Amino acid sequence: MAFDLRRGLRPRRVVHAHCDIPCGIYDPHEAQLAAQTVETMVTKIKALPDDGSEASRNSFARMVTVKEQHAERVKHEVTVLWGDYFKPEHLEKYPELHDLVWKTLKAASAAKQSVDSEKAAELRSKVDEVARIFWETKK
Repeated sequence: MAFDLRRGLRPRRVVHAHCDIPCGIYDPHEAQLAAQTVETMVTKIKALPDDGSEASRNSFARMVTVKEQHAERVKHEVTVLWGDYFKPEHLEKYPELHDLVWKTLKAASAAKQSVDSEKAAELRSKVDEVARIFWETKK
C-alpha cells in the first residue's frame, strides 16, 4: 500500500526552469560561454583527421553532441533573459532587441544543424550583442 502511495505522489515529469521569482539574478555569461563552446567544437571537429578510425569517429560524435548541447543551452539562456529579465522599457531604449533575440535563437538552431565556422561565429557575435545590451540595462 505504501509503495503505491509513493508512486502516486511522484511527479509525472521533471521540469527545469529559472526560479521565476523576480530575484534580479540574471547574467548572459552562461549564454556567452555556451556560444564560445559551440565555436570551439566546430573548430575541433574541422581539425579531426579524416582517417575513418574508431578514435576519430568517437571524437566526432562526442564533439557534435557537446556542440548541440551548448547551442541548445544558448537558446535556453537567451530565452530566460528575454522572457524574465528584459522589460518594455528596455525595448523602448533598444528597439532592435526583439529582432536580435529572434535572430540569436535562429543562429543557435543553425549552429546545431551544421558544422559551419561562420554560423558558429555568427552565434557568438549575436550572443555577445545580447550581453552588451543586457549590461547596458544594468547601469
